[in-house]
Amino acid sequence: MVEKSGFGGLWPTLFEPFRLAGTRIADWLAPASEASSGEEGYRIALELPGVAEEDVELAVDGGVVTVRGEKKASREEKGDTWYFSERQYGAFSRSFRLPADADEAKVAAAIKDGVLTITAPRRAAAAAAKRVTIARG
Repeated sequence: MVEKSGFGGLWPTLFEPFRLAGTRIADWLAPASEASSGEEGYRIALELPGVAEEDVELAVDGGVVTVRGEKKASREEKGDTWYFSERQYGAFSRSFRLPADADEAKVAAAIKDGVLTITAPRRAAAAAAKRVTIARG
């Protein structure tokens, strides 16, 4: 329930667009993501709206992909009789363990329209073991 302020209910109305956006500072501690796999490999997508490419770091170590970065965003709205400014800053980090058959050396990433997409191809299947015949002597 939203309490009405001394401004005849205007104050909650000003905040409504920001609340509907669902963006909270805590959301940046671990950005929303999705992971999928296909015949060719694996894909991880993270939502990073408002995060500049130069503020994102990607590392792969020991089969774990780690994405770190910092959000530096601000939004300002003005009207005839009101002014509102909202800023969001904060570091985030998210790690994902790659499946055993992912080729860690070929992990790639691209960012477009606020979505960071990480891909990891599957390693080529190991050749079948060669059967050796034991000579009888």
